[in-house]
Amino acid sequence: MELAVYNIKGEDTGRKVTLSDAIFGLEVNEHVMWLDVKQYLANQRQGTHKSKQRAEIARTTKKLKKQKGTGGARAGSMKSGVFVGGGRIFGPEPRDYGFKLNKKTKRVARLSALSSLAKDGKIALVENISLSAPRTKDFLAILDGLKLNNGKKTLLVTGEVEKNVVLSARNLQKVTVATPVALNTHDLLNTDTLLISEAGLASLNQLYTSAE
Repeated sequence: MELAVYNIKGEDTGRKVTLSDAIFGLEVNEHVMWLDVKQYLANQRQGTHKSKQRAEIARTTKKLKKQKGTGGARAGSMKSGVFVGGGRIFGPEPRDYGFKLNKKTKRVARLSALSSLAKDGKIALVENISLSAPRTKDFLAILDGLKLNNGKKTLLVTGEVEKNVVLSARNLQKVTVATPVALNTHDLLNTDTLLISEAGLASLNQLYTSAE
């Protein structure tokens, strides 16, 4: 697949770059992507939810009524979960929701996400983006030139951490900036346009085509 390279003003430079089939031309594995996204979301959970069980409730343990003859079930404590104000039965406990996922599985998931974006025509290439100072207005001007300031989500991939670009984009709710090493399947699937700089594409090729 060939893509045209644009400058930061949104003008076609006349150059085209061929995307590697080893990264952007693979068969999409939806199940593996689901597993990777599931693990990502699980790792975001704090797991600090907690409810009191009957042993933690401060209520009387005096027997409420006589054992027999009332026509109802026997009861010996107001701490029981069957009473209002009693402990919660099988309530949540603090826990870690994370689970293990093999590195090769995560790699296949990310490559599947990249291939899916390429297949859907959601990838754009731009010359290297750099700013002399962190300024959101300047970054928005770049998005305007590329016709990406349209209220949709954009994921910008740079070759290395561009501090001024990161600082300029962090106030924009629908824009994410990442390096190839920091890419994850969730962010790739949660974007409308994957904007890759030339340095970012070179870094991607080096990361995923090099020997494991």
